[in-house]
Amino acid sequence: MKKEIDDKLYSRQLYVLGHEAMQKMSASNVLIVGLRGLGVEIAKNVILTGVKSVTVHDDEATELRDLSTQFYLSEKDVGKARAAACISKLSELNDYVPVELHTGSLDQEFLSKFKVVMLTNQSLEEQIRINEICRSNGSYFITADTRGVFSSVFCDFGDKFTVTDKDGENPVPLVVTDITQENPGIVTLIEDMRIPWEEGDKISFAEVKGMTELNDAPHQDFKRLDKFSFSIGDTTSFSKYASGGIVSSVKTPVEVSFSSLKDSLADPKIVSADFAKEEHGPQLHLAFQALHSFVKSKGRLPLPHNEEEANEVVRLSTEINDKSAKKLEKINEELIKKFSYGSSGDISPMTTFIGGFVSQEILKACSGKFTPLQQWLYFDAIESLPPAETPTSDFEPNGTRYDGQIVVLGRSLNERIHKSNYFLVGSGAIGCEILKCWAMMGVGKDGMIHVTDMDTIETSNLSRQFLFRSKDVTQLKSKTAANAVKVMNPDINISHYAIRVGKETEHVFNDKFFESLTGVCNALDNVVARKYMDERCVYYKKSLLESGTLGSKGNTQVVIPFLTESYSSSQDPPEKEFAICTIHNFPHLIEHTIHWAKEKFEGKFKQDMEITSNYLNKGSEDIEKKEVHKQLDTLRLLKLTLLDEKPSNYEDCIKWARNLFQEYFHDIVAQLLFCYPPGHLTQEGAPFWSGSKRAPHPITFDGSDPVHLDFVQSAANLRAFNYGVKIDLNRDQVRDFASKIQYESYKPKTDVKIAANEQEAKEMNEKKPQTGREEEEEVARLLQEIPKPSAFQLQLSPIDFEKDDDTNFHMDFITATANLRGANYSITSVSKHKCKGIAGKIIPAMVTTTAVVSGLINFEFVKLLLGKPLEQFKNGFVNLALPFLGFSEPIPPPKTEVRKGWEWNLWDYIEMEGNPTLKEFVAQIEKNHQVDVDGITTGHAMIYANYLPQSATKLATSIQALYEQIVLKKPLPDHINYITFDVSCTRKEDDEEANVPSIRLKLR
Repeated sequence: MKKEIDDKLYSRQLYVLGHEAMQKMSASNVLIVGLRGLGVEIAKNVILTGVKSVTVHDDEATELRDLSTQFYLSEKDVGKARAAACISKLSELNDYVPVELHTGSLDQEFLSKFKVVMLTNQSLEEQIRINEICRSNGSYFITADTRGVFSSVFCDFGDKFTVTDKDGENPVPLVVTDITQENPGIVTLIEDMRIPWEEGDKISFAEVKGMTELNDAPHQDFKRLDKFSFSIGDTTSFSKYASGGIVSSVKTPVEVSFSSLKDSLADPKIVSADFAKEEHGPQLHLAFQALHSFVKSKGRLPLPHNEEEANEVVRLSTEINDKSAKKLEKINEELIKKFSYGSSGDISPMTTFIGGFVSQEILKACSGKFTPLQQWLYFDAIESLPPAETPTSDFEPNGTRYDGQIVVLGRSLNERIHKSNYFLVGSGAIGCEILKCWAMMGVGKDGMIHVTDMDTIETSNLSRQFLFRSKDVTQLKSKTAANAVKVMNPDINISHYAIRVGKETEHVFNDKFFESLTGVCNALDNVVARKYMDERCVYYKKSLLESGTLGSKGNTQVVIPFLTESYSSSQDPPEKEFAICTIHNFPHLIEHTIHWAKEKFEGKFKQDMEITSNYLNKGSEDIEKKEVHKQLDTLRLLKLTLLDEKPSNYEDCIKWARNLFQEYFHDIVAQLLFCYPPGHLTQEGAPFWSGSKRAPHPITFDGSDPVHLDFVQSAANLRAFNYGVKIDLNRDQVRDFASKIQYESYKPKTDVKIAANEQEAKEMNEKKPQTGREEEEEVARLLQEIPKPSAFQLQLSPIDFEKDDDTNFHMDFITATANLRGANYSITSVSKHKCKGIAGKIIPAMVTTTAVVSGLINFEFVKLLLGKPLEQFKNGFVNLALPFLGFSEPIPPPKTEVRKGWEWNLWDYIEMEGNPTLKEFVAQIEKNHQVDVDGITTGHAMIYANYLPQSATKLATSIQALYEQIVLKKPLPDHINYITFDVSCTRKEDDEEANVPSIRLKLR
């Protein structure tokens, strides 16, 4: 029996994986062996994603150094078995996923219970033994290890593993305009849609009229002919193409095979983790094997930064290489020594990154969704290591919870981490992961973490924002997250805020606040706030860590004062907008009808009610200030909402909803067909209803059709909410009442013009309505006819769209409206789930991707504290579905030359101090920079213009006084210490325009 998936909890994840993959995951038992930092990361992620069960096994005693990365252990757990000590906290993560503890041996019978067996930090002999058992049992096997800034992952999903969806990309539907009857048949698309498929992909057709055989045909091969056409098989026996049609690629299963661990050690398939360091993979393949040999021989890991023992690991690597059938030409001794030096340590950025990556591989094994790793991944972050000249003594443990970090990064860097003051903007999914990393690292131990987020916790957050529990729903994210990480590491200092960042909060996040910071980290989900924080960081010359995710994809960016461009220096392409004419009259995709449905929801249940509420609160004062045609629109609406269609009971709401059905899905379509009947020709003589234009058909209400009834019931309920009317009829009663309402045949209006294309729509919108005495008289009549607000005992409730409440009928209305509109135009209907994703603009998200980008961005955090050169920083892009990891060096900021010897970039300001008069200010600029000042502005305000006579009257006034008079129109607030000015000027030597940096004047 299929397990029911909680759509509310897993909402964002479902948009990545889909219900089918989630069903397979919910039937999968997973075993995780090893509960140090990496093991607990994997357990946390896999539990949150919703597998059937997770069993954990680690009988080894907790050590103090484990606390560098193991966030569910504390000092009181030292000496206790790791798995037993943290199972209660793991069990709290997801009520749907039981977490069980196993102690004792891992024999074949026990291992046969699990679909996936995950090993961390195990001996090579144990890995090989369990891998052989898993292959025998038909279980999927993964092993992973983190050693300082180095890591290893290996996957074995057996001889035959089926991938149902290799990349997770949603097929893009393309609109067909013609299909020929020949061999091969030629398919032509509308010209704004290019063919995205590759040779070998399969395609399928839907909604084709005339040549309907294609709708039911097996998946087709295709051959690209040009940008907008391709050929398929023989269509000579098919019916003649008439119109319409959607064609899209089809996900076809792919079978992949894996080698055993034992065989893969000898003949490894290594996926590149960083193309700039592609040669590191084979070297680390030897180094990890050598480390296992060292541990087997010595019974322990190499001592931190011990040269003699590092040389032994190099010797063992050479020995293994010499025996290899695929011998490397040269051993990278320096790399392998670095590996040995920190191999006894663990750092949170690495366990977080690999934990996220490996968790996604587990989900692939459970579901068959996405392409699995074949078969080795070796990842290193050697750029995050301290300088080579750092003394060996700096890496000696000092008996604290940070020892695992100290042996890798050193005491000096450890102290810098502790003394840092960082501002985290956002405490959602990425924010939770970053705060956990910082807590493990001790960020703010001797400094401060500031975190702000004005959002409250929702149920849909719980599947990836792991610091929150169901009991925390409705609580502030920032406060809850701060309290949670304070439990993980009581050493840290953290302040939380519940305010947005922006102009309105600059009295809180002021000059003093920003000047106290080491840096800023964004964990935001909107571009406006990101750009604002980027602007602040440039202004105060603070570094910025930026990251984001979209389903299985993630990106990271580091912004460094004077070294890199800023976040705002480049931007994503704008979202594609639908043409108004397409939405209103000629939809051909379900996305068009969903957009239309959302528009209708906002209009009827929010905007109309807000306009009416404004009248009830303020009377006709605002209305009478408008132009006549706008007065008329508002008054006609008020006549409907307050008189003609004002409901007194729920039956009135049903009648209104039934009328709305008739208008939306019958009358509007009938009017369109009256203006452009079937067979209508354009001015050029071509068929009007062709290409992307589909001739619609009106729909007659049928109470037995569940979609028809969904529309009427949801619309009636929303109307009842608007007016505070009690809902006192059930669904069957709504159907019976609505079905009794009869309508006369619709008579199209002869004076209605409907735009045939976007140009006509634009011209009609720009054309100002003509108003005369007749319209003015109607306005006067309506003002008299509509009673004064005091006559109404009415409190309206406009509705704000909320997609995640399944009881509020918002998505029921939008889904029914979109699918009925789709039925008008022969567009295939979609589920409420898909409709919700599009209407709600839901960003697909998973905890695995979140963890990966959080790990990567914290490597950059470490480099910032080390003051690394630009070439050692990395911007990252990942796609865990493939899997793909890509890195690039950040781009330096462009330079502007004022004159020879004076260049500047976006980080530069002309710094000045004091409160000079305007005359002194201008004179200082001209003298110090050999320019003639023409004008000075701040924001949109002009402070000085040499060509304006009134500027002369300001010359004796202080800059602060001018700023107060012209810009603020009040005294300068205490929190403002700086004013920024832009200067237009010319060079003294040649009178040519000089583009100089902004001036930042420090007043106090």
